[in-house]
Amino acid sequence: MNKPRVPGQAGEWKSGWTLVLASSIGFSFLSVLLAGTGLFMEPLSKEFGWSRSLLSAGPGLATFITAILSPFYGVLIDKLGSRKLALPGLVAVMAATCTFAFANGSKVQWIALWLVFGVLLTSIKSTIWTAAVASVFDKGRGLALGFTVAGTALAQAIVPPLGNFLIDEVGWRGAFVWFGLGWGGLSLLLCVLFLYDAHDRAARRGETGVSRGGAHLPGLTRKEALRSRPLWQVAISTFVVMLLTIGLGIHLFPILTESGMSRTNAAWLSSLTGVAGIIGKLATGALLDRFRPNWIGGLTMGVTAVTFFLLTVAMGSTAAIVFALLVNGYAAGTKMQICAYLTAGYAGMRSFGAIYGMMSAIVALASGLGPLIAGAIYDYSGGYGPFLWAGTIGCILGGGLLVTLPAYPRWDSAEPVDEAIA
Repeated sequence: MNKPRVPGQAGEWKSGWTLVLASSIGFSFLSVLLAGTGLFMEPLSKEFGWSRSLLSAGPGLATFITAILSPFYGVLIDKLGSRKLALPGLVAVMAATCTFAFANGSKVQWIALWLVFGVLLTSIKSTIWTAAVASVFDKGRGLALGFTVAGTALAQAIVPPLGNFLIDEVGWRGAFVWFGLGWGGLSLLLCVLFLYDAHDRAARRGETGVSRGGAHLPGLTRKEALRSRPLWQVAISTFVVMLLTIGLGIHLFPILTESGMSRTNAAWLSSLTGVAGIIGKLATGALLDRFRPNWIGGLTMGVTAVTFFLLTVAMGSTAAIVFALLVNGYAAGTKMQICAYLTAGYAGMRSFGAIYGMMSAIVALASGLGPLIAGAIYDYSGGYGPFLWAGTIGCILGGGLLVTLPAYPRWDSAEPVDEAIA
């Protein structure tokens, strides 16, 4: 079998933009119910008399379950491919979303609904979409992944006003159904039409010698990945920075209000991070494709230290706070994008699903621990100061771990090579 010609960025986008579109919308469906949880709290609390603790426990349980199952699901992606898992997964998550409309006031039922939802949600986690896109894009992988992960930002921007409208017009039960069948149905349609990864495309072209097991693809095995120093550096950096920044994100509003800022101003300033996040995803994707990816990743991760530092020493300056939140928003949405890009570069595509599944589990663990640690530090010390200083130092160290990464392996030879464009 002749070695196929490797297309440039323009060729990759010409043949792969529909895959990015389907993956981005599919990824957005992952976040719909989680982003809309707050919208349902008031109507459910009024109807059933439930506490906010009970209402907010569900998303936490779902996230915890996906963290446990992600590594195992990653192995299935390598064996079966994104399409064979995503299509039935979307149907299952659509049905699970609609079943919330049948909540009857039973606390046990409510928790059970979220437990089932968490198990099914794993089938459309980030690994599905990033594995498909990364297998097709090489030269334009950074920007392609940027558009893919921007799906979550799209959901976070649209779900609140749309959900509020639906609840007013058709009630909270109808809103669950519309989210499930409407948003989920659009995601399913696009994926049926366009979700074809590199294996699927090769099979459709009638190429021989292509096996789903992935042995023909360049890259590390799972055992080799466990011994890879660069992958450990990526994992540790992502864990540290994610723990600190998620902790900051959850506690940002009280940090601002306890400094003397009004709730209204704090809410508006907090919203800046969402706008900056969309810009950050796309800009970082383009930069990763053009310059040394470890430097772009390290600087993007490390610059978050500026946010922690300014929130520690410059809370009296509105300009400094605005700048700090813009920096935080810009970097906030890029961590999983950078992690996926560097994982593909240092691990290759042979066992990408399993390896990135482990990375996703690490991220989920950090996301759960961050808010707890920030809260514990506040309770112990009476303020957020120690946590903010820890964030300043931790983000610098996390960025440094990426900056000091070696060159990418050259998978068709034994010598490493820096594939970035200087």
